[in-house]
Amino acid sequence: MSRFTLTVLADATRLATALAEQIQALSVAPGDDRLAIALSGGSTPQRLYETLAASPFATGVCWERLELFFGDERAVPPDDPASNFGMVSRALLAHVPVRAHRMVAERGEADAYARLLAERITARQDGIPVFDLVLLGIGEDGHTASLFPGTAALDERTRWVVMNDVPQLATRRMTCTYPILNAAKQVWVLAAGAGKRAIVAECLRAREIEGAQRHRPVVGVRPSTGTLTWWLDAAAAGEEA
Repeated sequence: MSRFTLTVLADATRLATALAEQIQALSVAPGDDRLAIALSGGSTPQRLYETLAASPFATGVCWERLELFFGDERAVPPDDPASNFGMVSRALLAHVPVRAHRMVAERGEADAYARLLAERITARQDGIPVFDLVLLGIGEDGHTASLFPGTAALDERTRWVVMNDVPQLATRRMTCTYPILNAAKQVWVLAAGAGKRAIVAECLRAREIEGAQRHRPVVGVRPSTGTLTWWLDAAAAGEEA
């Protein structure tokens, strides 16, 4: 069972700074092993990436020690405005010397991305590559990565990366699945803003309900041996700033 922590910061700026400080600390911790981090799309992660790309983190983070991957991607090329990789490139990758591997979702290369993870990530848990850190968000319907309510990827137990049909959005996306998300050493679920308050409260309550991940997929993210932290600002948490 994962260790669960709920951390609330006063506002989105303080949240992004606290997260950046945590990533910097990971990067300069003792050891020379490369750290594998899975990134998320979304506005709250974007604020984090922009913070990491600015002083003092642009020079304070040990970027050569980090290797970046993605938890999900829309089936679009990287120059499309909807691309997670494109957003991360503009917010972070263009500004710091770090290695990142995009998902080629527009060609449906899920198996190729799984092979890449197997090649680049040496740590294993029951044969599954172990991310050092996974960043996730929460959608208004409780989805996380591209694990959407009622979709086939929620039932995947063997493949680490799949193409997931999302009929409610009339789209198809590439996503990491529960097996690899839940093998991670650390998972951070990020949410900021009053617009996330209702779904955050609902999903926190749903953590106590058996099978709730069918309707609120973020609830199914429960690292088997790692730590799970929900990082919120006061507005998303329903607290006064």
